[in-house]
Parts: sequence; structure tokens; C-alpha cells
Amino acid sequence: MLGIAAAVLFFISFLINAAEISTNDVFSSTNVMLLGLMLLALHVAGIGTGWSGRRR
Repeated sequence: MLGIAAAVLFFISFLINAAEISTNDVFSSTNVMLLGLMLLALHVAGIGTGWSGRRR
């Protein structure tokens, strides 16, 4: 789940950068990309594995 959220944030960051959309400092392309990297690092670390809806 965190990997999907990271991919969405990377795509939004790409759109902001490619379309040259002017945003405020909080939602700049770099900040959105850093949030995506943070989520990707949490996903690789295995933080989001306990959120699964299926149980054995």
C-alpha cells in the first residue's frame, strides 16, 4: 500500500514539474517527491506490512 502511494506521489510530482504549475512552497515538486521517497523507504523497510486486510 505504501508503494502505491509513493508511486502516486512521484507521478504528481512529475506532473507539477512537467506542466510548470506554480504552487506554494509546501506542495512544490521537490517536497512531493521527498514525501514519495519517504513512503517508499517505509515500504521497503516493511512498515506497512501489518495493514493487510487478509489474515491467516
